[in-house]
Amino acid sequence: MQLRIFTEPQEGASYGTLLSVAQATEQLGFEAFFRSDHYLTMSGSGLPGPTDAWATLAGLARETSRIRLGTLMSPVTFRLPGPLAITVAQVDQMSGGRVELGLGTGWFDAEHTAYGIPFPPLAERFGALAEQLEVITGLWETAEGSTFSFSGTHYTLSGSPALPKPAQRPRPPLLVGGGGQHRTPRLAARFADEYNIPFTSVTGSAAAFGRVREACQEAGRDPGSLVYSVAHTVCCGRDEAELARRARAIGYQADDLSRLELAGSPAQIVDKLGQFTGAGATRVYLQILDLHDLGHLELLATEVMPQVT
Repeated sequence: MQLRIFTEPQEGASYGTLLSVAQATEQLGFEAFFRSDHYLTMSGSGLPGPTDAWATLAGLARETSRIRLGTLMSPVTFRLPGPLAITVAQVDQMSGGRVELGLGTGWFDAEHTAYGIPFPPLAERFGALAEQLEVITGLWETAEGSTFSFSGTHYTLSGSPALPKPAQRPRPPLLVGGGGQHRTPRLAARFADEYNIPFTSVTGSAAAFGRVREACQEAGRDPGSLVYSVAHTVCCGRDEAELARRARAIGYQADDLSRLELAGSPAQIVDKLGQFTGAGATRVYLQILDLHDLGHLELLATEVMPQVT
């Protein structure tokens, strides 16, 4: 199983803090650093304020050398697909081909209201997501010297030079995720290199993976051509006191940790990761909420990672 670090900077993190976490992620041997793409905190003050996901990743692209970099997930409501394709291609070039794009419908209506971003109904956002995936892959995969055009309900492009090209060819990996039972599996089967199911039990994750595999078969795609991954908040401690301290730092009491799938001692977390492996996951995003506790990363790297990778 591959272990990736996943952060939520909107809860309160400067670029400097994210840089420290990303560089620790690389030095400790994790496979990737991912971040959410949000503009509003969900709890607390959120100070010093939000950081833009792709501006952050552009900076980290130049200050790291090995780890993969990406979003989990960028909402279709934040950016038009043409400019987004340009941005991600440029960051991919800046990183030497280490970027991945997670794209989703978006869900947090309050951040849209707070920053003046339109937030259409879910059905419309799903339609936009399908078109954005088609536009972005079309722009990246169009041969140099040719043009790309698209006419849809939400977006129209005419005679685009489809430049710049990303460093990765034919394109960076695309992630599609979520627990939707119909539209999401079909979009994953059609466009995604990876399907991610976040914050779901072992049983629920296995069922979600099964729906995507069925959608692949219906679309004539090999289900084994996708990566299947999960994302979960992690809280690990060598003993009860350390675990309780880390739990309090992220707003939990020790007796509340049963609500987290990945909480406990290193051995307990290794055991649970094994259960997700049995459900079909080959990659896990470890959501780190206390971005100042680099010792937490070190503990996971030294006592969990060697037993699962």
